[in-house]
Amino acid sequence: MAPRLLSCFGRGNATASAPEPADDPSAAAAATPGPVLLELFCSQGCGASPEADAVAARMAHEDQQRAADAGGSGERGVVVLAFHVDVWDYKGWKDPFASSAWTVRQKAYVEALRLDTLLTPQAVVQGRAHCVGTEQDALASAVRDAPRYPAPAMKVTFQRPNPTTLQATFTGALRSRMEGGNGSVLVALYESGLVTDCGRGENKGKPLLNDHVVRRLEKVAAVRDGASAKKSVSGSVQFPLWDGFRASRCGLVLFVQNAALQVLGVQHFDLPDNA
Repeated sequence: MAPRLLSCFGRGNATASAPEPADDPSAAAAATPGPVLLELFCSQGCGASPEADAVAARMAHEDQQRAADAGGSGERGVVVLAFHVDVWDYKGWKDPFASSAWTVRQKAYVEALRLDTLLTPQAVVQGRAHCVGTEQDALASAVRDAPRYPAPAMKVTFQRPNPTTLQATFTGALRSRMEGGNGSVLVALYESGLVTDCGRGENKGKPLLNDHVVRRLEKVAAVRDGASAKKSVSGSVQFPLWDGFRASRCGLVLFVQNAALQVLGVQHFDLPDNA
């Protein structure tokens, strides 16, 4: 049987006919700004993480509701990705969604933002600002004050080369000039609605609900410093799938990041039910 082929566009500005801004500041300013990326570094073993999870999930839900109420003109204002780090696994509860790669990513932000130490839960906004993940007012302020860039105008097609692999192929324009050093186009596959009965650690005896949990993170393409907003990029990634994978609970977040880890554009994709 031939592999299934599916395609869809991201929400908001991400359509095949979306205007691509020129490199001059006035044209960039005229483009509709895309969403802000909120990365939450957390752990099921950390007693404060459930509250941070709830704060981020509530912010995302309220934003999606606002966009839905606005009808066809509704744009996402914030996109959440939850990276479960493994630094708490020694405390008695091994987070089933934790990865040492996410800990390395958080440490890179500690260096880029010139912080003294790594903390959990920590929220990083657009790769430029951070706060404790439970501080709702500080988080809302960071999202509100974050610079916004036009969402990339990417189209994605999906294939299933085998039952345990999802392949995503992207092509389209950056829609923001690459500045701040060479950069990358990255894509995260996340899952929501995960419930875990925590048997040990600081959250022992609690049922934990986790949304926007990053299950995979892959590089779509490299981008040179100074690349035009009109530059078209393309690339394919393959996501190994896990037991119990359900497309209806998952989504993709594609984002552009420079050498300083600053985010220069974010685009969200829903997965087709039959992906």
